[in-house]
Amino acid sequence: MSEFGLGRSVPRFEDGRFLTGRGRYSDDINLPGQARAVFLRSPHANALLKSVDTSAARAAPGVVAVYTGADIRADGLGGLPAMGNLKRRGAPMYKPPRPALAQGQVRFVGDCVAMVIAETLTQARDAAEHIAVDYDPLPQVTGTAEAAAPGAVAVWPDCPDNICFEFEAGDEARVDRAFQTAAHVTSLDIVINRVSAAPLEPRAATGQYDATDERYTLYTGAQNPHTLRRILSQMILRIPETRLRVVSPDMGGAFGMRSETYGDLALVLWAARKVGRPVKWTGERMEGFVNDNQARDNVTRVELALDGEGNFLALKVETLAALGAYLSLGATTPPTLNVGGLSGVYTTPAVHVRVKGVFTNTPSTAPYRGAGRPEASYVIERVIDTAARELGIDPIDLRRRNFIPADAMPYDTKFVFEYDSGEFEKNQDSVQALIDWAGFEARRKESRERGRLRGIGLANTIARSAAMGDETAEIRFDPTGGVTLLMGTHSHGQGHETVFRQLLADKLGLDPETVRYVQGDTDQVAHGGGTFGTRSTGLGGGALVRAAEKIIEKGTAVAAHLLEAAGGDIEFREGRFRIKGTDRSVSLADVARATYTPGALPPGIEPAFGERAAFAPVRPSFPNGSHACEVEIDPETGTVTLLRYCAVDDAGTIMNPLLLDGQIHGGIVQGLGQVLMENIVWDPSGQPVAASFLDYAMPRADSAPFFELETNVVPTKANPLGVKGVGEAGTVGALPCLMNAIVDALAPLGVRTLDMPATPERVWRAIRAAAK
Repeated sequence: MSEFGLGRSVPRFEDGRFLTGRGRYSDDINLPGQARAVFLRSPHANALLKSVDTSAARAAPGVVAVYTGADIRADGLGGLPAMGNLKRRGAPMYKPPRPALAQGQVRFVGDCVAMVIAETLTQARDAAEHIAVDYDPLPQVTGTAEAAAPGAVAVWPDCPDNICFEFEAGDEARVDRAFQTAAHVTSLDIVINRVSAAPLEPRAATGQYDATDERYTLYTGAQNPHTLRRILSQMILRIPETRLRVVSPDMGGAFGMRSETYGDLALVLWAARKVGRPVKWTGERMEGFVNDNQARDNVTRVELALDGEGNFLALKVETLAALGAYLSLGATTPPTLNVGGLSGVYTTPAVHVRVKGVFTNTPSTAPYRGAGRPEASYVIERVIDTAARELGIDPIDLRRRNFIPADAMPYDTKFVFEYDSGEFEKNQDSVQALIDWAGFEARRKESRERGRLRGIGLANTIARSAAMGDETAEIRFDPTGGVTLLMGTHSHGQGHETVFRQLLADKLGLDPETVRYVQGDTDQVAHGGGTFGTRSTGLGGGALVRAAEKIIEKGTAVAAHLLEAAGGDIEFREGRFRIKGTDRSVSLADVARATYTPGALPPGIEPAFGERAAFAPVRPSFPNGSHACEVEIDPETGTVTLLRYCAVDDAGTIMNPLLLDGQIHGGIVQGLGQVLMENIVWDPSGQPVAASFLDYAMPRADSAPFFELETNVVPTKANPLGVKGVGEAGTVGALPCLMNAIVDALAPLGVRTLDMPATPERVWRAIRAAAK
């Protein structure tokens, strides 16, 4: 194995430019003659737009143009689409219109009313303040459960009960029969709070129109540039796809939030054509909190039926999932696509889930790190811990009684998912030893002697990955032997430039530092699915393996000709083609150069050296693991301190241990942020309470201990590399693991459950309520 081969902890090649200020993000892109745009946003959660007077703004210094909903309607600009074709009481789900600029009514604080374009950003901001909007405020509803209650304010008149869709999966009759015979039923009401992705880099976009070519270019950070191009061109601008280029540069975090087709992306393109010059918009942090897609926000009731021996008989789940005022592109994904995770790693014979999507006067919700996977894991793992406490059974033992055994693989859960591989009990045994579960009671006693409450929690996780679409990879050699790698995936912090170069080093013997890496440009990369759902290494890596195999196949034919040998006598190893049993060989670079040399190729071989391949899995992968942590609580203040966090994850084949650990670290921190502090809420008037980092708490370096991680490698057969992925594993495990530990610490006081976030105030109030 070379120093750069698969399995090596190679530091990220891209970090050099990031750490020295040479990264190129969306806001770093400035085009000659560009104008600056700002958006006027609604201060009301629900209001009629009686009039929008832009005359003073148009006359302000430096103003190039001012646009409203009437302008885009007159120009025929299409609305923003939403995927999903679910049902609502037998009829199609309700899909409200979503213009890029509000028309007639605003429905959440931050809804976009007008676009101002000026020579400078300051001039655009000043002009926006001159727009006179006559709002007629209306009653509003921001709470998920409140919006679904009888008599609630209707966000959309055509959807008077605010129910967008109704979804169910599983065998309800079988579940009901199991509950009738159960020796014990545990019920738990759960609120999964709403959070913001809050990436390090705010969103930005620059639109350009070339009148000569009649062609648009969009520069913006996007997780799926090709999908974005298709939607913008076909559904909104209504132009041929070839007339739009999307360039997605470096991204400072995405987490699902940048997979949306936002109205501002369409508007900078449309406006660039209208004003005849590039138009640039850079979002401010407060705009991100009121306009970017948000996530989670579920109200769930879960019931677990058990027999007298503690065996799971059935699981019943009912969820209200907030969607916001409008449907995001992937609105239905988190509440419905990954409900299979409710089976967990257990042999529960019958599961039934019912989900209702609910409109509220809030920003849209959308996929966010895990996209339904953490929610499912949270529900099943929280109810198991609660059942164990009610039955007086050790939570470790209760889980052990219900594990899917490793020798049962592949295992059909009879509820959505079929697992291909996994050693779930081994994961739990390993993390139990890692955190020293047996010695916990002694540590609890020591904390109690200091006046502290100590708790321990565990969660077993499993999540579907690499389940959607296909992916492509292309390897190009130039006449000098230089190599360019073009990937359809898109890194926003995962380290793709490193791990895919490692893969080339492993398969083709190339020096990864000499490989030019290209992503995110729809003019250069022919096709790509993008990065989401823990798909990049499985699908992108699978495509790259196939492209490398094609290179070797063609290279073998050329090498045989150059070496005057039969093709069957040629072997490829460590970057060279050799005649078996001899020292005669040519390098891969020699072969590449020969393909550009007239007369150097055998008959039937086309000139040039490059191959593109695609990979689509026949089934998904299922990364899994077991997480355990310990917390300590100060009962006088309610402050929760995370003391230890251990995890054992099965991510399949490990391509780069250093990057794998980094992904798990990031996922855990995002999970603990939601559990301990992050929370998007509104006051009674519909105003967001947290719209900046002054009000929205985020985890810091001192919020977490050093993580203790191990792996249990069980390769999957779902892709050529055997990788299962790890991008979302940390978050899937952290939510239930940490909350189980917090409740365990509070349980001796009589606290049965607690909802996220476990802020000091909320914990303090729970302690005081239990003491009454």
